[in-house]
Amino acid sequence: MGTNLKHIGIIMDGNGRWATMRKLPRSAGHKQGITTAKKIIKEAIRLGIPCLTLYVFSTENWKRTRSEIGFLMKLIIYHMKNEASFYRENKIRVRHTGNIEGLPPEVQKEILKSIENTKNYNSITVNLAINYGGRDEIIRAVNKWCRSTNYSQDLLKEKTLPKFLDNPDLPDPDLIIRSAGDMRSSNFLLWESAYSEFFYSDKLWPEFNEADLRTAVSSYNKRERKFGGLK
Repeated sequence: MGTNLKHIGIIMDGNGRWATMRKLPRSAGHKQGITTAKKIIKEAIRLGIPCLTLYVFSTENWKRTRSEIGFLMKLIIYHMKNEASFYRENKIRVRHTGNIEGLPPEVQKEILKSIENTKNYNSITVNLAINYGGRDEIIRAVNKWCRSTNYSQDLLKEKTLPKFLDNPDLPDPDLIIRSAGDMRSSNFLLWESAYSEFFYSDKLWPEFNEADLRTAVSSYNKRERKFGGLK
């Protein structure tokens, strides 16, 4: 399947619902969600997609119970420590987007270690959105710009702000995929997704598979992107 997709963003929704439907703790859904993410990463590599951003933990997720947040933080640490071989074998470059300073120190340490250890891999870039919110990223970008210039005399321009986003070197997402049936962006890549195509799946994230990714890519390939203009 050929495609000119450069970047896919995925809102991995439905882990908790998947577990609840099976009378399992929500933690079981989050574990299964990681297994699904690994399969989707490998399929994205096979399809030749250079970049994937996965919505792992949002700035709004801090509203969840302390026990669930604690489990998620431990799961992130465990994943970063124990998936080094997965990244190495598949030549996956890890990046991070979000407010890393708002994360527990051990989580920060493991994220930065994974970024450093994989910086020379080039089969795909997997950008992990952890403690991420689109509004928060824009506010942080504006504050970076304010600190870098005499903003009282220099107006902020649309072409300037992206230079201060978390990953200015990554292309804007061509396609945003959301699982679990909800049709909203949930504060995900708000600036970067201004002209992204969206694909919604009714499947809960742990049920999402390689064929579903190919279906989303096929749907994208059939669309005509105008970026506000005319073909």
